[in-house]
Amino acid sequence: MGKFAVSSGHERTTRAAAEVLRAGGTAVDAAIAGALMACIAEPVLASPLAGGFLMVAPTDAKAQLLDAFVQTPKRKRTDADLREIEVDFGETRQIFHCGAGTIGTPGLIPGLFEAHARFGRIPMPELAAPAVAAAREGVETTAFQSEVLGYVEPIFRASPQAETLYSHEGRLLAEGDILRNPEMADVLEVMALEGPRFIQEGEVAQALLSLDGSHLQAADLAGYRPVWRSPLQVSRRGVEVELNPSPSLGGVQIALALQALPDNPDDSLLAQCLFEVARIRKARDLDHHPEAGTDILLDPSLITALRSTLQNHRAATRGTTHISVIDSAGNGAALTLSNGEGCGLIAPGTGIMPNNMLGEDDLVPDGPDSWPEDRRLASMMCPMALRDGQGVTMLGSGGSNRIRSALAQVVLGVIDRGLDLQAAIDAPRMHLETDTPQVLDFEDTGPESRRAALLAAFPDANVWPSPRMFFGGVHAVRRTAKGSFEAAGDARRSGAVLTQ
Repeated sequence: MGKFAVSSGHERTTRAAAEVLRAGGTAVDAAIAGALMACIAEPVLASPLAGGFLMVAPTDAKAQLLDAFVQTPKRKRTDADLREIEVDFGETRQIFHCGAGTIGTPGLIPGLFEAHARFGRIPMPELAAPAVAAAREGVETTAFQSEVLGYVEPIFRASPQAETLYSHEGRLLAEGDILRNPEMADVLEVMALEGPRFIQEGEVAQALLSLDGSHLQAADLAGYRPVWRSPLQVSRRGVEVELNPSPSLGGVQIALALQALPDNPDDSLLAQCLFEVARIRKARDLDHHPEAGTDILLDPSLITALRSTLQNHRAATRGTTHISVIDSAGNGAALTLSNGEGCGLIAPGTGIMPNNMLGEDDLVPDGPDSWPEDRRLASMMCPMALRDGQGVTMLGSGGSNRIRSALAQVVLGVIDRGLDLQAAIDAPRMHLETDTPQVLDFEDTGPESRRAALLAAFPDANVWPSPRMFFGGVHAVRRTAKGSFEAAGDARRSGAVLTQ
């Protein structure tokens, strides 16, 4: 019988969380330690000057969702520093923006301290210690992290400071190279002692505000507050699914799909459902009014209409990472965090690249200067809990707008098909956008019958010959009612697991 389970996108992140659990820490303690380590070991995907969402599922209480995502600044300037780059994923391309003008008000560190105050047990300096040591001693760059750096090379060469930190002998860090960040080590060490004010009002805040061309002001940083929300709950085949609620849109879209789909849908039907959900989101203008997402997308009449649409369908015709933890008492924590891809600049003296959330097309669909002032950004990130009489499962995914597709497919694999976590995560993925004509991206790693059905339904499909990070990275853990533990990591994003 095990004592815990951890799954994340990096072996060092998983180890940091596991060390805390072995020391008697809670699932939230472990998620915090893992998040801080991710800022060192997964630098494209996580940063102390970014944001995230934490789902907490206690054994003896209702689940709670902590929104520690990025807030838009209170004032918009007309001369912001904005730069455009194109990322080549191999089979598809995506436009990103960077520069000081893409930095949103970060919420991760205030959020981690808020979660610690409510659910933590181990002192914060002890939780930060593994990340501090790793930053000073250095972390070996993995093949996956080198690949991710390669995708966003223009961003990590956008300033001399960033290039110096993330390059070696004139090239970006490659597999086996050592990344050291002593300045970030100092920041994390002092932050753990002084609390979030060091980030929001102290030296780190001043360094962030010194970046020329940013919209941020001191009031943005000092006034940020994380928000606890009640999770969005839906039921499927006796399993209670708890998701990230509005104003984030990822959870609401997954909820609609789970309620509209029949039992055991094939991939073609699921792809069509996800397309219809995204189309409805755009038709109802929810990208600009995300707070209305729950009321609109979960309206019973809309669910009925979508079911009818799916019955008539014939199959024949941005930098994000995640940590899932369950502790020995059965308490669960699922933390999804993102730095976007980074803004390309280093806050002076901190070793930290801030987020570029104001430049994310998924979050600001009308362009990097179109965001509303002083509003919590919506997100596709959706840490989740699945609870039934057989146990609890915590999961989530990175992958920008592909998050909803990845999580929906894994959840259906577990609930409808009865797959274990690893099999559900390893199953071939697909994703469909709201483009016209409909273009399906899918991994061609399943049976020939699946390939034929998908190509018959979506002739303009992009066929991916192998699993790729484009389709997200679901990391999940489970504790059964009998007390056994299971952990599964997504090889698409370097999944690393530990159980004990």
